[in-house]
Amino acid sequence: MWVAYAIGSAVFAGLTAILAKIGIRHTPSNLATAIRTVVVLAFAWLVVFLVGSQNTITDLSGTTVAFLVASGLATGASWLCYFRALHLADVNQVAPVDKSSIVLTVLFAIVLLGETESLPTRLAGICLIGVGTFLMIERRAAARGAQSWSWLLFAIGSAVFAALTSVLGKVGISGVESNLGTAIRTGVVLVMAWIVVLVSGEHRLLRTVPRRELLFIAGSGVATGASWLCYFRALQDGPASVVVPIDKLSIVLTVAFATLILHEPLPRRAAFGLVLIVAGTLLMLV
Repeated sequence: MWVAYAIGSAVFAGLTAILAKIGIRHTPSNLATAIRTVVVLAFAWLVVFLVGSQNTITDLSGTTVAFLVASGLATGASWLCYFRALHLADVNQVAPVDKSSIVLTVLFAIVLLGETESLPTRLAGICLIGVGTFLMIERRAAARGAQSWSWLLFAIGSAVFAALTSVLGKVGISGVESNLGTAIRTGVVLVMAWIVVLVSGEHRLLRTVPRRELLFIAGSGVATGASWLCYFRALQDGPASVVVPIDKLSIVLTVAFATLILHEPLPRRAAFGLVLIVAGTLLMLV
């Protein structure tokens, strides 16, 4: 049964980007992120109460709380960059760059944390993912000027902050139950997202968000929450060495959904790049 939950985690993770892309066609990306985070936060705390980890909140130290806040800020920055990139480019362009955060995470772990176990295998995986990501970036944007590449800067920012989130979590919050840590981090993301919305004045547009887009934005949050629920249930019953790779392969479903639902093109060059990303991910997780 845990295999079904692991597959469910990957499916819902793949749907997240598609639903978000549909929901931010006319809605400012920062406002969409803030709305979506409300839904994600509800799911995060639902998981906390399902596993009973709310009872450990009084055991958190000041250092742990500080790292949770820092990790939440990094997560918020990653989400803001990711949805801005989705607003500017195709899912098939943004998703591979965002997923390349695993490369930065491994590099940070090697350099900052001294994690050199299976180093040759990890470096080989990094090379495959890096080459695959490069192949999936559309070159045709270059002909349209530098403005067309702005999405890439946001996608790279999303990957960098996502990697920092993992490192901060590894360094400073090893003593907190993972579900509780996720819920607290999501709370920080919510505050950060709404501060950005208020400072930018986008809150004035809240009433003008089309109902259809609002439903898709909320659906994106529900998909994220459902992915988390399936993921943690799969980890509870099955081996992490199998569950994690299945979840990471959500990029295949993301690209498939983008091609079938959004009719985004997937040239042969990009398809080969996707194969390399999948191969590199599996190589790093064996």
